[in-house]
Amino acid sequence: MNFIGNLIWIICGGLFSAIGWWLAGILWCITIVGIPVGLQCFKMSSLSLNPFGKEVIDEGGAVSCLLNIIWFFASGLELAIGNFVIGCVLCVTIIGIPFGMQFFKIARLALFPFGARIVKITY
Repeated sequence: MNFIGNLIWIICGGLFSAIGWWLAGILWCITIVGIPVGLQCFKMSSLSLNPFGKEVIDEGGAVSCLLNIIWFFASGLELAIGNFVIGCVLCVTIIGIPFGMQFFKIARLALFPFGARIVKITY
């Protein structure tokens, strides 16, 4: 079921979310100081392509908090708003609610991605 959900997810807007993360990663990697942030963006881009069957666990520390504050004002707010709007549009229909909930998960992650660990859910 995760494979089918992820396939439909890519069609319903997951590709656009992944492209947004990818573009943010490229912009951050332009400078040497921004490379760690850019690499985090590329990791989040892979989550945006297949979010079903994965969960986000927060494990932040002091450095993660500082990076999240910088990230929030530099790139996080724009990515979070984009994912939130797509999630709201998908939640209009009953069929789109699971996909909208995944966009909300990614929007929350877009605000504070540092210190977050992505784990695969096993049943």
